[in-house]
Amino acid sequence: MTTESEVRRLCLAMPGVTERSSWAQPAWFARTLMARMWDDGVVTVKTDERDALASGAPETYFWTPHHERSTSLVLVRLAHVEIDELRELLEESYRMAGAPSGH
Repeated sequence: MTTESEVRRLCLAMPGVTERSSWAQPAWFARTLMARMWDDGVVTVKTDERDALASGAPETYFWTPHHERSTSLVLVRLAHVEIDELRELLEESYRMAGAPSGH
């Protein structure tokens, strides 16, 4: 099980990432939004594999009607994701959010 503080640590370890509030929740930005706490124990990330993730592990990955139009966004239940998998998700989200050149 991972925590919000681990999400924060992983995000802020990436070059150029900043933290600020978005919809009254902690959020991390590269050039654009890369991750945001959606609810207690749930983080939003960007991925090209939303459908595959959600169909393979619906207890971990899901989305709400709010995310329906943004097909690259997926919600991740932190209680069900290992830290290494979360790191990979955040790295993909970082690239999709406009990581600085060379990263």
